[in-house]
Amino acid sequence: MPRQARIDAPTALHHVIIRGIERSEIFSDDEDRKNFLKRLALVLTETETPCYAWVLMSNHAHFLLRTGMAPLAGVMKRVLTGYAQQYNRRHERVGHLFQNRYKSILCEEDVYCLELVRYIHLNPVPAGIVKTLEQLARYRYSGHGSLVGTAQCEWQDTDYILRLFGKTKNRARKQYVTFIADGFRQGHKAELTGGGLLRSNGGWRSVAEQLRQGNRIKGDERILGGSDFVMEVLEKAGEQLKKSSELKIKGVDFEAIVKRVTDCYGLDAEDIVSGARNRRVAEARSVVCYAAVRKLGESCEAVGRKLHISASAVSKAMCRGRNIVVQGEIDELFFE
Repeated sequence: MPRQARIDAPTALHHVIIRGIERSEIFSDDEDRKNFLKRLALVLTETETPCYAWVLMSNHAHFLLRTGMAPLAGVMKRVLTGYAQQYNRRHERVGHLFQNRYKSILCEEDVYCLELVRYIHLNPVPAGIVKTLEQLARYRYSGHGSLVGTAQCEWQDTDYILRLFGKTKNRARKQYVTFIADGFRQGHKAELTGGGLLRSNGGWRSVAEQLRQGNRIKGDERILGGSDFVMEVLEKAGEQLKKSSELKIKGVDFEAIVKRVTDCYGLDAEDIVSGARNRRVAEARSVVCYAAVRKLGESCEAVGRKLHISASAVSKAMCRGRNIVVQGEIDELFFE
């Protein structure tokens, strides 16, 4: 069966899981972990992708991320591809490092946000890496230390999570510690990685149709949440697909976007793919990247091939393009 497309949307909350191929190590030592975190910090900061929880184990890792200025797929590709290349060079190995694609589950925030923070940060306990809460607070490769104040992680958004526990930082930290201690005593729960939800063979369209007909269905493995939330997410995904399809039906394809943007900037289409680095060309290229990915639904890889740049360069450029649009220099309706 073909694998389903990931579901993403601005501000969506995701539980992201990466695993080593055939359960092999992806972090052999502290140097690997530091390299990974350095790369993760750079990409999350550049794309303004909030991270609320994270943990590095030996052969896998978990993250709780909110989609920021760039699609999650582009963010993770930049992190994982760059790290895998660095890891292979350092350890003189070849081949894939990660097991298939990373897994991402779009989560119902009100119900699962704090449960996921706790689940992720308690991962070292059942693995036997730490045995007490005191040791957990000192574990360097988890976001837990930043939340309790025993470590600093500038790229982790601790304020957002702490505000959910109390108005003052001291009170919030105490409540958070109590929340973690409760989970510590309860022991390891079933993974919050989709909850054993059923998936329709027909994809999101079939799932939505069954729900409309009143058929009993638990949900979609790409989504962690109740039926109403699942329905809402799938409908929004359908709306976005419909909008991009409507644009293409109207003749608004990649070439049309390039023409509109270059006309606006007084440039030729060739300038966009020329590799020129002057400010005007760079801005126009950034707007093209933003419109192609966000409006037409094209992947960073596909846009990169058309512009003769890397997928990571497209991801960076579309963030700049989004800022240009948000600041009002180009109206959103310009692309319609």
